[in-house]
Amino acid sequence: MKRIKQAALLAAFVLVIGVLAACGSEESANGESSSGEGSSVSGPITIDGSSTVFPIMEALTYQYQKEHPETSPTVNASGTGGGFKKATRGEVDLTNASREIKPEEQAIAEENGIKLEPLEIAKDGITVVVSQQNDFVKNLTLEQLRKIFLESSEATKWSDINPEWPDKTIKIFSPGHDSGTFDYFNEVILEEQPLKEGENTTLSEDDNVLVRGIANDPYAIGFFGYAYYAENKDKLKALGIDNGEGDPVKPTNETIQSGKYTPLSRPLYTYVNVESLKTKPQVLDFVTFTLKNAGEAAKQVGYVALPEERYKEQLEQVKKWASEK
Repeated sequence: MKRIKQAALLAAFVLVIGVLAACGSEESANGESSSGEGSSVSGPITIDGSSTVFPIMEALTYQYQKEHPETSPTVNASGTGGGFKKATRGEVDLTNASREIKPEEQAIAEENGIKLEPLEIAKDGITVVVSQQNDFVKNLTLEQLRKIFLESSEATKWSDINPEWPDKTIKIFSPGHDSGTFDYFNEVILEEQPLKEGENTTLSEDDNVLVRGIANDPYAIGFFGYAYYAENKDKLKALGIDNGEGDPVKPTNETIQSGKYTPLSRPLYTYVNVESLKTKPQVLDFVTFTLKNAGEAAKQVGYVALPEERYKEQLEQVKKWASEK
């Protein structure tokens, strides 16, 4: 299985495992499954999709398998779009997503007799970053972001954005086209217009490639999920975003949760194949485990947990989906 290396998130990942182990120890001691049914579970659980959601799901699958060694959960990160391609063909049990499913993707699923339902597991703020070596940019307006990233813009140097900034070429680092992060940025910032591409733009589904590229170049800029910034604060600088009100806001747990960090705050999902819930006890058990532990996992890797009541509401919904005939 091809897996994205999470070296930058290793420390947070270890913390998550410790916390989840403590949370699950009582259930394990009682020999109960995560769904509280008191029965053991076994079998494969296939997960793909968003690289943004990947750190949360990797921690959850690791701990789940420790508690349920007869299961074999696997999680890949082919991007939100790549995950939905597999999900709409019924090839995976869950697909992680950093955006909602598109109507055309939903239509394909329905044509194939696949019912996909979303579960919100955390909140994120797409973070626009430059290198810590960059000493001239602190904040950007939405107009300036568009000048930097839009294909139709003639701005290629930092001095084209602000004459007081260096006469140096802007190097762009962006998630690839299969990424939900790309889709969301394209929608709310670029307004569905093409991104600049060419020799000065690097696209990658691996957020760690973007982190390294930006960190090593004082004239680079890029964007990705907040967790990747949070784990690389010594190398990266998050920029404040002025959405037109004249008050730049930087992403933090508080501004993301409150929605003040707008328009780049967003929910993170995993979409579940309802047929898998009904026919694979291990999938139902894992989804239950996920909703019970996603909040803590999200906080530990740098995202924002949902209110506890929201997870409980979704647990009840999962039970209904699983029991539908």
